[in-house]
Amino acid sequence: MSVSEPEPIVYDTDSAIFNDDAAALAMLLRRPDRVDVLGVTVVAGNHTVPQGAEHMLHLLELVGAEDVPLHLGAHAPLVNTPERAARQEARWGPISFKGAFDEGPDVRPPHGGRFAAVRPRPADAASFIIDAIESRPDEVTLVAVGPMTNLAHVFRTRPDLAPRVRRLVFMGGAARVPGNVTPAAEFNLWFDPDAADEVLRAGVPEMVMFGLDITNHAPVRKTLFDRIVAADTPLTRLMQHHMGPRYARDPAATYYVWDCITAAWLIDPSVATVSETLPIAVETAFGPACGATTVTDPGDPRGRPVEVMLDLDVGAFYELYSELLTAP
Repeated sequence: MSVSEPEPIVYDTDSAIFNDDAAALAMLLRRPDRVDVLGVTVVAGNHTVPQGAEHMLHLLELVGAEDVPLHLGAHAPLVNTPERAARQEARWGPISFKGAFDEGPDVRPPHGGRFAAVRPRPADAASFIIDAIESRPDEVTLVAVGPMTNLAHVFRTRPDLAPRVRRLVFMGGAARVPGNVTPAAEFNLWFDPDAADEVLRAGVPEMVMFGLDITNHAPVRKTLFDRIVAADTPLTRLMQHHMGPRYARDPAATYYVWDCITAAWLIDPSVATVSETLPIAVETAFGPACGATTVTDPGDPRGRPVEVMLDLDVGAFYELYSELLTAP
């Protein structure tokens, strides 16, 4: 792959109505000169897989990308369960968001009241990812913006393929700042810490982490939101539907757009201004620190070298975010 060619990626997501997963995918799809989205794979996390898939299919339809295949993935974490989460909360304090663990089996239509015409493709997510890596060895970037359960299943099935991935770019974790669902843990890694641990140890040559260390730096406030939704496109109307009620209740509210910062970096790496390669381990033991990403001591065999993004050019990010989400 030459430097002038777009980077082929698999976008592995736990979905959202819009806020970060869907908005980040929209950003990537609008820069085909930089990123070639080979497919979208859905995993349980923010939503159940059936519900999350409907939100992502709706997004693909809105931006005219119905040709991008979407595949259904793991419906549950490797080990974590709603019952275990309840025990953790009872023993060690509140978990601020449990995602799919708090959802029932019903699938609601996306914004607009109808399901997208395009449907999921037949192959399961892990099979699709395996095929993508095999067909383009050493070229495919895995972009994981949800729990890493799908990727863990890939490398359990085909451990030989981990070295043939170009790189793993993931949103999750917190190296030097507190978590966002517990004092120790960020949601994506808390939901399936065992999968994250397996994937980080699988042998992917390069790993890049967009944790709370960098994503906390660029909250979206009402002034920026108002400027974007004023464009009044189908995409910004979805943004208004999802994010507008919070700003209407509280004009001082903020939204964090974790995955959008990850997408912005894939499009323009200069938005990230500080990074450091650190030995990262994921805490999998049941306890108050379950799901935490820790920077290990030198010589600790648990740590894997990960490029951890720490700071960004906030103004440049906001400009790119606004430009891509308001494009006709």
